[in-house]
Amino acid sequence: MATINDNYLKLKAGYLFPEIGRRVNAFAQANPDAKLIKLGIGDVTEPLPEACRTAMIKAVEEMGDRASFKGYGPEQGYTWLLEKIAAQDFQARGCEVDASEIFTSDGSKCDTGNILDIFGNNNIIAVTDPVYPVYVDTNVMAGNTGSANDKGEFEGLVYLPITAENNFTAEIPSQKVDLIYLCFPNNPTGAVATKEHLKAWVDYARAHGSIIFFDAAYEAYITDAELPHSIYEIEGARECAIEFRSFSKNAGFTGTRCAFTVVPKNLTAKAADGSDVELWKLWNRRQSTKFNGVSYIVQRGAEAVYSQEGQAQIKELISFYLENAEIIREKLTAAGLAVYGGVNAPYVWVQTPNGLSSWDFFDKLLHTCNVVGTPGSGFGAAGEGYFRISAFNSRENVEEAMKRITDRFTS
Repeated sequence: MATINDNYLKLKAGYLFPEIGRRVNAFAQANPDAKLIKLGIGDVTEPLPEACRTAMIKAVEEMGDRASFKGYGPEQGYTWLLEKIAAQDFQARGCEVDASEIFTSDGSKCDTGNILDIFGNNNIIAVTDPVYPVYVDTNVMAGNTGSANDKGEFEGLVYLPITAENNFTAEIPSQKVDLIYLCFPNNPTGAVATKEHLKAWVDYARAHGSIIFFDAAYEAYITDAELPHSIYEIEGARECAIEFRSFSKNAGFTGTRCAFTVVPKNLTAKAADGSDVELWKLWNRRQSTKFNGVSYIVQRGAEAVYSQEGQAQIKELISFYLENAEIIREKLTAAGLAVYGGVNAPYVWVQTPNGLSSWDFFDKLLHTCNVVGTPGSGFGAAGEGYFRISAFNSRENVEEAMKRITDRFTS
């Protein structure tokens, strides 16, 4: 008889966002006239930039002509896109990243999970708490953890609490860890990291032979010129870090799907016999075996992001969502709530009032304000007592949601 991967049974409940969807759907069925405003998941709402749409339309037309038709493309991505990414996202900021070190994909969520394919099961893995759930759940699925305790913490993971007391930036662990997940600007707290903070992590990783998985999906929201956008802005990071980027939040590609991962060619890890192995070769083999590449049409749309028109248009998009975040921060602060994030990031991290649990606050907002957010406990034990609100929505919906919440909490 066929058997299953028992590691999936360690997952205590459904993935966070499907559980939110279940509760919201139940409420909507029971209250069909309620006008729900969803500020939960980080899904964008504004149309794709015109430059991207125009490029994709042209690419579709090319696919209708035998002379310009494209079949299978390179698994790593088309050179004309990789070179623009390398030049504008990295080399322009002084980062030593070559186009050949960039791999396109259908999402950084996928890549942060798939990267585990090239690492062994005996690594000590550190995650922040709260944390983007994919980092934890994919390690559970891969068999890298034990079971979860009553707080939802999995045996075998090193949890690094990020709280208001440490400005939501994880402290360097006292013990040795092998794989480290860092996300800045942070999902879910909206915190950012200074060059000094990242330098401390790079120094730690180099001293211990660790690898940092650096998720920079929200780097485009950084407006402070003193803050780094890439971990490769830190000296020595090429020796210890893999970086993940996405077109989802800067160019609205959540439904279009395009991202990329940077694996420096000089980055190595140990084989069972103690020899050094280049991770670039392993990731290249993994992608060539399990992935057929991002579609030509989508890559042309991503390439247009780097055009003069595309840069101006995504700047407008990012400014729009940051203005939403500013509205959320100001209104909730005025209502007497403790608010964090929302500056250099599209997420606002709110302390739940009156000692409410994060799921109780979720239900309260849903039932009394018809507003959907994300319970902090869904991101880890240290997220209990907090709540994430996303700035990804229309201006009308953000203003209406804030009116409902502030009317409720100031009345």
